Amino acid sequence: MSVPPLKIGVLVGSVRPGRFADRVSRWFLSEVGRRDDMETHVIDLSEPDLASELKLTLERSDGSGDAPTLAERIGGLDGFVVVTPEYNHGYPASLKLAIDYVYREWRAKPVGFVSYGGMAGGQRAVEQLRQVFAELHAVTLRDTVSFHMAWEQFDEDGHPHDQDGTAKAASVLLDQLAWWGLTLREGRAARPYDG
Repeated sequence: MSVPPLKIGVLVGSVRPGRFADRVSRWFLSEVGRRDDMETHVIDLSEPDLASELKLTLERSDGSGDAPTLAERIGGLDGFVVVTPEYNHGYPASLKLAIDYVYREWRAKPVGFVSYGGMAGGQRAVEQLRQVFAELHAVTLRDTVSFHMAWEQFDEDGHPHDQDGTAKAASVLLDQLAWWGLTLREGRAARPYDG
């Protein structure tokens, strides 16, 4: 019996102009693309429709429109990887707004992290995000991919200087995501999560 690929959302959390997230997320998507057990769905918070929807939430709009809402997109996925920078020892406000905009759709799903930043490599942002996702009944993965002094870790073509090390770290993260994603998908199908 063939198992359908996991639908994995790659949530790009920065909306800053000139952001480094594009380089990090392109690399990570190429790593996921090597697998046949996952299909990726990019949720880039800088997308015009999505940015507009999130802005409207501050005005208490229902977010209606032609594009699928953020809640619909999150609800249709089996797991997530959040690509986040660390800004001022934390994660971006845009990411907090997007996470809080959705509620039940996060439940009983795995969340992994790819972080980047200065000396801490985004790990302070990740530790804060773990607390947020715990409140949403999501399962965060232990192992992460982290780029310390990120702007020094990539060449001009967007490839990490340490291609073997970063590929191994991504593989560990994705293997954990595959296990949790499949296990929780089967669990939700057998018995809906009402925690």
